[in-house]
Amino acid sequence: MPEVLKAPLVVEFPFTRSLGPVQSAFLTGLRERVVLGVRTTDGRTLVPPVEYDPVTADEIHDLVEVAPTGTVTTWAWNHEPRRGQPLDTPFAWVLVRLDGADTALLHALDAPGPDAVHTGMRVRVRWAPERSGAITDIACFEPYDGGPGEPAGHDGRFENPVTGIVAAARLDYVYSPGRAQTAYIENLAERRTVGERCPSCRKVYVPPRGACPTCGLATSEQVEVGPRGTVTTYCIVNIKAKNLDIDVPYVYAHIALDGAGLALHGRIGGIPYDEVRMGLRVEPVWTEGCRHPDHYRPTGEPDADYETYKEML
Repeated sequence: MPEVLKAPLVVEFPFTRSLGPVQSAFLTGLRERVVLGVRTTDGRTLVPPVEYDPVTADEIHDLVEVAPTGTVTTWAWNHEPRRGQPLDTPFAWVLVRLDGADTALLHALDAPGPDAVHTGMRVRVRWAPERSGAITDIACFEPYDGGPGEPAGHDGRFENPVTGIVAAARLDYVYSPGRAQTAYIENLAERRTVGERCPSCRKVYVPPRGACPTCGLATSEQVEVGPRGTVTTYCIVNIKAKNLDIDVPYVYAHIALDGAGLALHGRIGGIPYDEVRMGLRVEPVWTEGCRHPDHYRPTGEPDADYETYKEML
């Protein structure tokens, strides 16, 4: 059996959000080395602060400063820090109830090892040298031998408050297409489109899936389809995608290749976008060194009859 393909992939995008008055004050406070909580109607102080009481759902906005010292309520040791985590050496994730707060804040604790960490230990904030108004303005917590700290009683009003944040969302993973799609990709490199036929319903799946989703049976019989096909449905793209060197507008379509049991995706070229239509007969256009068709173009044949492709819409 040929080796199954695999490749590292990254999904990454910047997530931008605006801040309400409570979160704005909290993050601006961190920039100024002040930790703020919010007081509920029954007198509890929540850190980090929220805009609605999680118990009563009442709107809350009474800001109160708490101390940068506190007590570990629970913890877990991180033996292998990952990219983007607060520290690049082993550390403890801790929940810290800051002095003056009734809830705990999750952050990292810089400690020499798990034996140095315990529930009930005293810690304090280690501030980042450069701060911008983000949770990372707290670089981490560190062990502390002193007693409860005394906050200065800041009222939560600052100059130039932080009004929004941008957080980078990222997912790193290794993708494998599996046996069936590995064979499909390798055949595409030879400019052949090969699907797999279900032994029961006889539908030919392109791209193949390794099993028929309708019958639940494994598919192994390979069937070459196309190269020509029929446009079943399509859309006109008017927004240019980043890093995609294609002028807009262009057409992206479902194409039922001759002999296939369902349609695949492909871009339509070689024809004005407003002349693309259902039933248009097309063929693949390959470019040098490309492992898949660059686009599909009209063959010049008469349009296919609707009855021949209606089951693949």
